[in-house]
Amino acid sequence: MVLRIHEISRSIGVSLDGLVHESVAADPLEAARHRCFIGPHLVGGLCALALIPVTSVLAGSLSPFATVALAAIGLETLVAVFVSRTGRLGAGHLLSALCLTTLVAWVSLWTGGLSSFALVWLAFAPVEAALSGDRRTVSLSAVVAAAGLACVAMASHFGLMPQPLPLPGPEGLLPALAALLAVAYAAFVAIRIDRFHRESEQRFRIGESRYQLLADVMNDVVTCHAPNGDVAFASPAAGRLLGVLPSMLMADGLFRRVHVGDRPAYLSALSDAIHDGASEVEFRLRKSDEDGDDGFLWVEAIIRRQDASGSVAGATVTSVIRDIGRRKAQEAELMRTRAEAEEASFAKTRFLANVSHELRTPLNAIIGFSDLLGQEIFGRLEYERHREYVRLIHESGEHLLQVVNDILDMSKIEAGNFDVTPEPFDVASVMERCVQMVKPQADVAKLDLISSVEAGLPELVADRRAFRQIMLNLLSNAIKFTDANGTVVCGARRTGRSIAIFVKDNGIGIAAKDLPRLGNPFVQADSGYDRRHEGTGLGLSVVKGLVALHGGSMKIDSVLGSGTTVTVTLPIHLETETAPRAVSRAAGAEGASPSSPTRTAMRA
Repeated sequence: MVLRIHEISRSIGVSLDGLVHESVAADPLEAARHRCFIGPHLVGGLCALALIPVTSVLAGSLSPFATVALAAIGLETLVAVFVSRTGRLGAGHLLSALCLTTLVAWVSLWTGGLSSFALVWLAFAPVEAALSGDRRTVSLSAVVAAAGLACVAMASHFGLMPQPLPLPGPEGLLPALAALLAVAYAAFVAIRIDRFHRESEQRFRIGESRYQLLADVMNDVVTCHAPNGDVAFASPAAGRLLGVLPSMLMADGLFRRVHVGDRPAYLSALSDAIHDGASEVEFRLRKSDEDGDDGFLWVEAIIRRQDASGSVAGATVTSVIRDIGRRKAQEAELMRTRAEAEEASFAKTRFLANVSHELRTPLNAIIGFSDLLGQEIFGRLEYERHREYVRLIHESGEHLLQVVNDILDMSKIEAGNFDVTPEPFDVASVMERCVQMVKPQADVAKLDLISSVEAGLPELVADRRAFRQIMLNLLSNAIKFTDANGTVVCGARRTGRSIAIFVKDNGIGIAAKDLPRLGNPFVQADSGYDRRHEGTGLGLSVVKGLVALHGGSMKIDSVLGSGTTVTVTLPIHLETETAPRAVSRAAGAEGASPSSPTRTAMRA
């Protein structure tokens, strides 16, 4: 039997849960208030409406009076539906107080006015409104009850009272029944209030135990701060993190443990949280170990203002302090490793620059004298074999000098010593000059070299020498990696505030797996398709550095066996004061990402 009652009660509870408005369904306490209101008012109103037909038949002369009274009670059904649909519990209590006051006033008018036994029921209007948990609702319900009493008093004073109804039964029976019902109703309301408070207290204990469990097991220290910054609460994790009791962090105890150098940042973070609502700060805290020796550890504090209304006056904040010592150690190790890598890179760059300078002097002499020998200024060479040897010496010297120049340019770019001198110039004329310079190379390779420049291009404000070097490197690469009877197309077009320069060939192309690695100095694809071409892998590294110095970008589209298109985008106007002075290796590698791959230049 008890189990059956429990199942029925559970079924009713589930049904009432479905009537609670979705806006409060997530809040257990507020949902409980709504259930306590909707259930009794819905059931009571439906019962009153069900009695109206019975009363109309059995009440006789009292039928109109009883019908109006039951209708006033039946209105509670609409009030319950209103709260279920809107979630406005305060408004529902006010409407319920209005229904009760109407009922009491109606009964009082027909049973003696101010001397009526029904007036005592007006006291239940503000009492029941107390279940809303809102003082304003309780006050307005009391006003509604007082207004009902005033209406009855005015009707009595001005003689507007109807003829009193003859009460059935012995004299005094009906007032006694009304008093008994009032006591029963008062007990019902008290039970509802007590039940709600018990449920609230139970949920509070459950929540408190959960928060206590979190506070006991978590290693982060939670602190609550007063408006002046003093600690008003510290979680038990203080012992695990700092080796001290939470009481030692109270008031200014936490502040006194902050490293002197970090105190301004700590106080600023508290102030920012109070004014802006949230802040984060990293600082050092002094801790105590088992031997009593003090040391500092790095922590991170995430601070939030508790006052959700945004009021700054009297606002308190909550802070979660977390140990970040391991992260700081990793950052320090990373910075040390990075510094060592940069130092090694600069040492390499200085070495290459010094060696390259030392090589240029004898190379210039070799190239110069071989050129003189080839022109037979010192006399005609007797044998064709001698002329071939002189030509090979000259070509090898030119090749080696170009390699040295590429190394020097790359070293200057990485070291930040490559000066960019912006000046306005006509893109078409400079590109045409570059095409003429590589035309003999294309003729030897039996290639068609085509220029396609968009008409009406504005002047480009950039470093003319760097632009010419970019074009020569790209054209030389395209010619080198294109087989005989192929085609190389170069051109330029405007794209918004930039000019896009492209070089397209139908040569051997580049495999997708090699694209991410290309573009770094001295890096070439390992596949056999490109090893028959000589070079150092520096050409496009220089190009990428020069493009980055101009604030531009480079993109490559390539399919193995179908050809390659390299697109360089440069801003139309390059301001001297905003031009970057150096390009790091990381910046240079940006073009080698899968989304914008690069191609190794193999300078002959």
